[in-house]
Amino acid sequence: MLGLLYQRGQNVPQNYQTAVKWYTLAAEQGHAKAQNNLGVMYRKGAGVPSDLKIAMKWYKLAAEQGHAGAQYTLGMMYFNGQGVPQKDKTAVKWYTLAAEQGFASAQFILGGIYSKGQGVSKNHQTAMKWYTLAAKQGFAPAQASLGFNYENGEGISPNHKIAVKWYTLAAEQGLASAQFLLGAMYEKGKGVLQNHKIAVKWYTLAAEQGHAKAQFLLGAMYEKGKGVLQNHKIAVKWYTLAAEQGFAPAQVTLGFTYENGKRIS
Repeated sequence: MLGLLYQRGQNVPQNYQTAVKWYTLAAEQGHAKAQNNLGVMYRKGAGVPSDLKIAMKWYKLAAEQGHAGAQYTLGMMYFNGQGVPQKDKTAVKWYTLAAEQGFASAQFILGGIYSKGQGVSKNHQTAMKWYTLAAKQGFAPAQASLGFNYENGEGISPNHKIAVKWYTLAAEQGLASAQFLLGAMYEKGKGVLQNHKIAVKWYTLAAEQGHAKAQFLLGAMYEKGKGVLQNHKIAVKWYTLAAEQGFAPAQVTLGFTYENGKRIS
């Protein structure tokens, strides 16, 4: 597609305006992918002034032809009230159409919607269904959510070993929240043999991505010498990073540390 080549700058100089020209010509002939891509350009203001209403027009035309990406984006825009009045039920309709085509992001979002009961009756079993479908496609946020549900028994009997399995798959893809949760499983010995060194490994990976709770717990591991050599200076470093993000337990711990003159160096 000529429009796509100009949008991406493949074998031609990147030119969003020229991309829009070619997308428009194809979209006006009913080409679903061009309609979706034109919606993207208007939503982002690439090559044309940003206009959510025009974006919605093109997304809807593509979505009505079964374009899963457009269906997902329509769901997102209705869910967030972007360019249209906010409507949870309409969002669920479009998310579902995309999810039924195997669109992993839509499946994951639907899992969250059913878990919280937004625009639908709360149903943890249905949430698990959608999380599982997305997780089996390798979608890391769904894998983490599935792990959380297995850990906490939401929509299914608790199973810490299976929770660890899903947390690990997501953590290995670099998802900070999964790395943190996996670290906690190793620290507590839930679903795995307790191993503070491995807990520190996962906490560190999450903390280095800015995960505040992982930073706090990593600080605690260094303060207590769990899985690492005790090092108060490094403990304070991690406590400080978490505290600067507004994480209250880290702020309290730092305050107590400085109030009582606990060793910092």
